[in-house]
Amino acid sequence: MAALFIAMVGPALPAIGEDFGVNERMLSWVFNAFVLFNLVGVPLMSKLSDVYGRRPVYAADVALFAAGSLVVALAPSFMVLLVGCALQGLAASGIFPVASAVVGDVFPPERRGGALGALGAVFGVAFIIGPIVAGILLLFGWRWLFVVNLPIAAFVFAASLRLLPARRPGAAKPLDWPGMAALGLMLMALAYGVNQIDTEHFAASLRNPRLWMSLGAAAVLFPLFIAVERRAEDPVVRLRLFDSRQVVLASLLAAGAGMTEAAFVFFPALAVTAFEVTQSTASFMLLPLVFAVAVASPIVGRVLDRVGSKVIVIASTGLLTLGLLTVGVGGESRALFYGGSVLLGLGLAGLLGSALAYILLHEAEATERTVAQGVITLFISIGQLTGSAFIGAVAASEGGSARGYQSAILIIAAIGFVLTLLALGLKNRAEEQKTLHAE
Repeated sequence: MAALFIAMVGPALPAIGEDFGVNERMLSWVFNAFVLFNLVGVPLMSKLSDVYGRRPVYAADVALFAAGSLVVALAPSFMVLLVGCALQGLAASGIFPVASAVVGDVFPPERRGGALGALGAVFGVAFIIGPIVAGILLLFGWRWLFVVNLPIAAFVFAASLRLLPARRPGAAKPLDWPGMAALGLMLMALAYGVNQIDTEHFAASLRNPRLWMSLGAAAVLFPLFIAVERRAEDPVVRLRLFDSRQVVLASLLAAGAGMTEAAFVFFPALAVTAFEVTQSTASFMLLPLVFAVAVASPIVGRVLDRVGSKVIVIASTGLLTLGLLTVGVGGESRALFYGGSVLLGLGLAGLLGSALAYILLHEAEATERTVAQGVITLFISIGQLTGSAFIGAVAASEGGSARGYQSAILIIAAIGFVLTLLALGLKNRAEEQKTLHAE
């Protein structure tokens, strides 16, 4: 259900923009509102899950996601729609970290890769369903894309109460509200600042006082956030996790993967402008990408237990970079668009499906598994937030043309190449096995 938002919001963006009369720069905030509140919610939901148990937090998040979907579906204005997306983001912030933590709770170390691969496959199935459902429902109106979440939420809510473990992993501690506030404000300032960049008039945009005020606020809030976390009794982000090179590298890789996922959200808008197809057809053009994610995710999970995370991450970032490069230089070639989409899907299956979650499961203590998974989700969301703001700004600078989207995608491809270099620093399989035996 959480993946359905990512899979369907892309096809819905052109229709939402047309309905409310907003440009690409404003339209990017549909995704940004979801991601920003997802970011703020990740530490909150992760902490609540570790203290009060997986089941109640997961069920509450599913119910809140349904409420946000209803607000979006009934939104009379663009601002109300953003409120609904924010509620969905806050709710989704607990869904994947809690699910991954349950894997750590109930599966032995040697079987976690396969279990995480199964989770990735479920996301892949949602990615398949999303564009198909979006393509059909867009014929009746974009609001139906969010109404469809309601029966799914009812089923997942009932199943979670019946199936998820009820035990509480840890003792209750006070929540780090100052840390969460500092983190939320810092990320909001960063996203707004990036969104002010105008690539067509780049030099002029650098003189925009709003850009520098926003980026300056983010720069000031970062050391403040670190200081607050060091003094907190139970911090939002345990800084000691970052003593591990594995965690630092996995976090940077997660941020890059999030930027790539943001690029995928804008693929339907690119298809509409580059190939002059309808919004519904553009949604169906995502199918090669999502089929690649669905097919590769369970395979990656099985291979992960055998070869370790380093091989998977290097291969995934390489495929991801090649896919973005192919789409970015593809111009009006549908063959290159489809080919690049498949390569991107294969790369995302390895990064977002299981490999990074696998790394954090083995670097965190049992009582901090959800918080550790929250770190990955947090950095993926940071990448999504900055990537979405950046792509929206570049597209708006070029008047919403295909060239604008493709230029932004090429820059994201360069970031993907850097990710491949970073992956070379991860532990090899032998070093990971030592961690497993120690556990």
